[in-house]
Amino acid sequence: MPAPKNSIRRSLLVTSAIVLSTALTAPAAFAAPSPSAGSSSKPSADSSATASADPSKSPSKKPKDSKNSKGSKGSKAAPPAKMSTVGGALLGRAGTQVNLASGVPVLPKGLSARSWIVADAESGEVLAAHNAHWKLAPASTLKMLFADTLLPKWPSSTEHEVEPSDLAGIGSGSSMVGIKEDETYTVHDLWLGVFLRSGNDAVRVLAAMNGGVENTVAEMNEHAEELQALDTVVVSPDGYDAEGQVSSAYDLTLIARSGLQKKDFREYASTVRADFPGETRKNKKGKKVRESFEIQNTNRLLSGDYDIPVYQGIAGVKNGNTTEAGATFTGVAEQDGRVLLVTVMNPEKKEGNQVYKETAKLFDWGFEAAGKVDPVGELVPPRSAAQAGARPGDAGASPGEAGGTGEGALGAADGRPVASAAAGGGAGGVGTALAVTGGVLVLLAGGAFLVNRRWPLPDLVRRRPRP
Repeated sequence: MPAPKNSIRRSLLVTSAIVLSTALTAPAAFAAPSPSAGSSSKPSADSSATASADPSKSPSKKPKDSKNSKGSKGSKAAPPAKMSTVGGALLGRAGTQVNLASGVPVLPKGLSARSWIVADAESGEVLAAHNAHWKLAPASTLKMLFADTLLPKWPSSTEHEVEPSDLAGIGSGSSMVGIKEDETYTVHDLWLGVFLRSGNDAVRVLAAMNGGVENTVAEMNEHAEELQALDTVVVSPDGYDAEGQVSSAYDLTLIARSGLQKKDFREYASTVRADFPGETRKNKKGKKVRESFEIQNTNRLLSGDYDIPVYQGIAGVKNGNTTEAGATFTGVAEQDGRVLLVTVMNPEKKEGNQVYKETAKLFDWGFEAAGKVDPVGELVPPRSAAQAGARPGDAGASPGEAGGTGEGALGAADGRPVASAAAGGGAGGVGTALAVTGGVLVLLAGGAFLVNRRWPLPDLVRRRPRP
């Protein structure tokens, strides 16, 4: 597969978080004012919360940088004059950053999000951004960090019987998948609940298995630092609104990129619908039976909705909606062999599915602009990768779930793709999610992070035209 025109400018991302990008200072960037502030969004069906967190349920550890970390309440003003420059100096500037040179398509009209970013998932180039490092409440997009932190801990077949204490402290109005006390679930079931229904009950059970909420929050914050997602402060593992809990469009994109290197992360993120275990009951004959019910992914670019079609090539990742955060979304899609990541945070327009509509517009722009536009920044590698240094030519497999290699296409344990254009039931689901293979984003066995080459994407999933 031929490399894009600007591939010669790409380099291995081995810079640390405090090093400013100097390769991007030549082209002038276009700066636009930030959108006007608006009222907080009302929660939707895929909301992770609808009210402020109960302080008594929050971890005792005080969040770092809480002085400037009040999410949407603090974001009603303009973005901070000084923001992080991780990934490049232009990304620390307020407003829109894009190099609109000759031949580069103009950005789509009608963008109202307080923050957004468009990046090449493979090269790490940031094609355009708007307030990329503005610290805002993340809502359930924070579950991507939860998953990236905890997924390697247990094989998917691990079973757990839910105790009442596992479900303690779930915030009022949280989205739930429907987990019941004293019922047994596999880890695979629980992750489906996290990704498809954004179930805070599933998050709490997995956190309990991991030593509790406080321990899980500490591990998530530690992992965020490893990823150089330095705008991110975790207080509640499910993304439920909490004082001091923030992330940024830049960080959420880094987190998604890391997660997509895990085979099981890709599987869950791209599953459109699945069967979920119900409650054990006695039938008419007095025999105990346990039926299942269907759950559907609340990522509307993946599952579609009344006013928005399935986006061609979409393969995840995670959506969210809370009172503080408004609507948030990070998505990954592939078209013509190019994989893009788009994150959109809190559109000011409060029309239905606005976060997905703006994401689709940015995907369309990104696929048209890729190879033509000079980047305004880059997605930095994890700290350990930067320290180890990249090793060109090494194509080791990415880590998947515990006990697995993570090789091959997104899909079930037997290698079958999870989502397809054909209708079907069960965990395989239905949809158009493209398999983002282990070769697309590679975490080398030695800890290096190779992002400077393109791997062929086998057509493992049938595509269908965008409706």
